[in-house]
Amino acid sequence: MTKTEFFDLRPGYQISRVIRGGWQLAGGHGAVEPREAAADLALFCDAGITTFDCADIYTGVEELIGEFRSQYRDKHGAEALKRVKIHTKCVPDLELLPKISKAHVQTIIDQSLRRLRMERLDLVQFHWWDYAVPGYIETALWLKELQRDGKIDLLGGTNFDTPRSAELIAAGFPLASMQVQYSLLDARAENSLVALCKKHDVYLLCYGSVAGGFLSDQWLGKPEPTPPFENRSLTKYKLIIDDFGGWALFQELLATLRRIADAHASDIATVASRAMLERPQVGAVIVGARNRHHLAANRAIFDLKLSPQDHAAIAGVLARRQGPDGDTFTLERDRHGRHGSIMKYNLNREAS
Repeated sequence: MTKTEFFDLRPGYQISRVIRGGWQLAGGHGAVEPREAAADLALFCDAGITTFDCADIYTGVEELIGEFRSQYRDKHGAEALKRVKIHTKCVPDLELLPKISKAHVQTIIDQSLRRLRMERLDLVQFHWWDYAVPGYIETALWLKELQRDGKIDLLGGTNFDTPRSAELIAAGFPLASMQVQYSLLDARAENSLVALCKKHDVYLLCYGSVAGGFLSDQWLGKPEPTPPFENRSLTKYKLIIDDFGGWALFQELLATLRRIADAHASDIATVASRAMLERPQVGAVIVGARNRHHLAANRAIFDLKLSPQDHAAIAGVLARRQGPDGDTFTLERDRHGRHGSIMKYNLNREAS
């Protein structure tokens, strides 16, 4: 029987090492029926995946999770609800950055509290779109004040590079976690961020571990796809594959993962996610799921343990990767570049 793995992000704060992501519930990956989606979240929770990731900028997702929390409390009681952890974000819109104030930040946090139907947010992950606009340290410290006021339990970051993460830590921002894109295809976190996190007891929460579905059996042996793609995730991660070394090297990686999966009666996506869980400083992987049909596959990550030989086989392919280069999220910050030009920047304004 599958046994859930848990991780203590901080003393007394335990998360499941597989986190159910909420981006796909925002509607950009297909229609979402709120009551059915809330019931799906309850099934994940009952199955041991008790940690959920969302954001202020994921349209409708905080409200959906708030409904799930109410239903779960009514069915299982307040004590059972305490083991459920909800991770959200504070992502001020790009256009707001030059004029941001503590009142703006408090409004974002109060809005999340209302939507999620919580008295205190479990983990708030802070993001800043443009380092050229001053203010991210001050904004982070306003979040710290709101933490002292009892509105937030833990504070983290999302998509900060190594120098700015170091700045946040030096300024006294109590960074518990950093959510970053980190996968077998995208190892930018290993360039310097992992070392910083190890030094300061910060843990990585990894999204993109299956590259929007590209790291799966579905793409093994398939010809290289061309735009337009079904959704923005595929557009985003196809660019990562191009930087990684192209479709041929990507197919070699898939074939290697398939051989490992065969040895463990598993599948490519599970092997890819497990490989990231076994990386240094990784606390959890965030898995995207539109509905309950992904639950069994997500839970299978707990069952799998990779051998030194498995890791060596993967490393043999990764030794020939060409990129992506640089620090975490640096490519995406260039709003005129291949990666940054597909981003959406003012989603709080759009949601309101």
